[in-house]
Amino acid sequence: MKTARFLFSAAAALMVLCAGVASAQETLQIISPHWQGIKDEFGPAFESHWQGTTGGKIKVVWRDMGGTSDDLRWIRSEFAKRPEGIDLDIFFGGGIDPYRQLAGLGVLQPHKVPEAILSGIPKDLGGVALYDPGYRWYGTAISGFGIIYNKVLLQRLKIAEPKTWQDLADPKLFTWVGTGDPRHSGTVHMMYEIILQAYGWERGWQIITAMSANTRTIVQNSGDIPTSVAAGRVAVGTAIDFYAWTQVNQAGSDFVGFVMPEGLTVINPDSIAVLKGAPNEKAAKAFVEFVLSEAGQKLWYLKAGAPGGPKKYDLFRMPVRADLYEKFAAESPVTMNPFLHSKSFKYDSNLGMARYEALSDLIGATLVDCHDDLVSAWSKIVRAEPSEELLGQLAAPPLSETELTALAEEKLKDPVFRNAQIGRWATFARDKYRRLTEAE
Repeated sequence: MKTARFLFSAAAALMVLCAGVASAQETLQIISPHWQGIKDEFGPAFESHWQGTTGGKIKVVWRDMGGTSDDLRWIRSEFAKRPEGIDLDIFFGGGIDPYRQLAGLGVLQPHKVPEAILSGIPKDLGGVALYDPGYRWYGTAISGFGIIYNKVLLQRLKIAEPKTWQDLADPKLFTWVGTGDPRHSGTVHMMYEIILQAYGWERGWQIITAMSANTRTIVQNSGDIPTSVAAGRVAVGTAIDFYAWTQVNQAGSDFVGFVMPEGLTVINPDSIAVLKGAPNEKAAKAFVEFVLSEAGQKLWYLKAGAPGGPKKYDLFRMPVRADLYEKFAAESPVTMNPFLHSKSFKYDSNLGMARYEALSDLIGATLVDCHDDLVSAWSKIVRAEPSEELLGQLAAPPLSETELTALAEEKLKDPVFRNAQIGRWATFARDKYRRLTEAE
């Protein structure tokens, strides 16, 4: 009996001890649209860094609602219900438009990183800010947007390799284009915003309409597009640089190519911010500093297995610290230095931020939700040899750029009005496509 009581007491003591150890381990909660390879590299690297600098243990816990646009929508919704904090520490991933929007709502916590880190990051690149002057968000890596293409398949189809966004509207590519839904993917949203700003509202709508009509299947995850191109399911597609370079590296440059349309695209920072009311503010700030430090930046840039580089995955990212390009170029699979790439049009980030969700809603209602009707109309136009008049009718948007911006600033913030407006846009598009399909 005494032995049994001793064993029970020992087991209870062990449970208390284990509970104490478990409770001693801190957690860092991060919401991020990043793919799993980035999480698998940055999570363990920071956990090791934290233990080495503080002597404590920490566990990085990742959350994701589906994509940048989904994460942004969820963060806004949660802060509307809980303005003091949403039990998350960091938002990590996506361009600058979502972060500028959240900063305007007052839900990002300012944190000025040490000068030793900040001095290595230029204030802007080609006129695009690389960090917030108020230190509410920071770019962590630099992304380029372009077109990935299957060289072998294009040769078989006797179609020239694309050089501009306009090439994706070529009727010869009917059913051979890959793109996605901007309501779920921030990358896809950025592609559409770039095209509309680079070509202007009317011509831009003609291009994105024909491009969408050429699309076989519209996906939610932008990472699926380069995979489909490399596999030959589609011939061309929109892609952010690191997804494209991954496929070029795996399939070989003889089979897969990637181009960023000269003078028609932008290079944009992928950002990070501490959220207001962060439960683990100290660790959150330390994580931001780690990501921006040389040690963190090398995870983006170096080859997997290189000293100080990622353990398993080549991340194919361009660091935001300009000094790394000369110091570690020989150890990186990335061949481009964005600080030497200056050929870009002037991107209006204020406009992009102001209409972010409104534009996604408009594209979703007119080009994604009505995709079958769009394809039917385009199929008939393609068979009849497209004219500028027919393309103009197909691509006519339901409102002007000025009207969309005005709605985004006020009325679309009302969820009842927004839902009704989305329905009106969808009805407009569906009726237009069906008229063109049924016309003699």
